[in-house]
Amino acid sequence: MDETSRTRRIAQEYVDRTERRDWDGLGALLVEDVVYEMPQTRERFHGRATLLRFNQEYPGDWHLRMRRVVADGPHAALWLDARVGEEEMAACVWLEVSEDGLISRVTDYWPEAYEPPADRGFPVERY
Repeated sequence: MDETSRTRRIAQEYVDRTERRDWDGLGALLVEDVVYEMPQTRERFHGRATLLRFNQEYPGDWHLRMRRVVADGPHAALWLDARVGEEEMAACVWLEVSEDGLISRVTDYWPEAYEPPADRGFPVERY
C-alpha cells in the first residue's frame, strides 16, 4: 500500500474508532506524544492520554460521520458531519501521519470560535 492510501485508511479509522468510542483502538492509531490543536479555542494538548481523555469526557451525545477525506502522502484533510444532541455542524480535521503509520498531529477546525472551560482537568497550552 502506498503512503497516500495508508494515510487515507488511517484517517477513516480515526473517525470510525472515535465514533464507536473505541478508546483502545483510537489510542493504537496515535503516537505517544501526539499534538492536538483546536484553533477556534486556541488550545493545544500534548500526548495520547490527554487526547483520549478529552474525547472521553467531551459532554453530550456527540456523533461523527465522514463526508470526505483527501490524502496526500502523510497528510489528510477530513470533512466531517458532527452532531451533538440535535445540533448539527460541519467540521474539518487535518491529520499528519508519522513514518511509522501513526497519527502525530490532529488539528480540529469547528465552525465557530468559543471560550473553552477554565479548567479541563488536564494540561492545556493556550496560544
